[in-house]
Amino acid sequence: MKHVVEIKVRGYHLDLYGHINNARYLEFLEEGRWSFIEEYIDIDKWRKRGWFFVAVNININYRKPAFLGEILEIHTKSPQLGNNSAIFHQKIVLKGTDKIIVDADITFVIMDPDSRKTLPLRGELREAFKKMS
Repeated sequence: MKHVVEIKVRGYHLDLYGHINNARYLEFLEEGRWSFIEEYIDIDKWRKRGWFFVAVNININYRKPAFLGEILEIHTKSPQLGNNSAIFHQKIVLKGTDKIIVDADITFVIMDPDSRKTLPLRGELREAFKKMS
């Protein structure tokens, strides 16, 4: 399944070169992931269960700059599940085009904050992710 969120480039997103600062793209990608997740998961229920998303690796490719006033689409695909981690494949494109601005793979785990241990993606937890497919 794919999910799309739009973001308009504002002045505070820009660096001194007049294009989006590289760190802002990470925030845009996170917005896309959270919007996707909130469609399928009751975050309050997860929080009460002690299940928290933690990003453990980000591979990002900056393809083209984006500028003030442009509308960007953040595309997020269903996560690719492993045994203990999963990967979100995302891209940011200029709305109305096929121009890829950024593409990224974000690996995350589900962690129990009390034990600080990674939870295996099985049982009820795995089933919750399958609903995203």
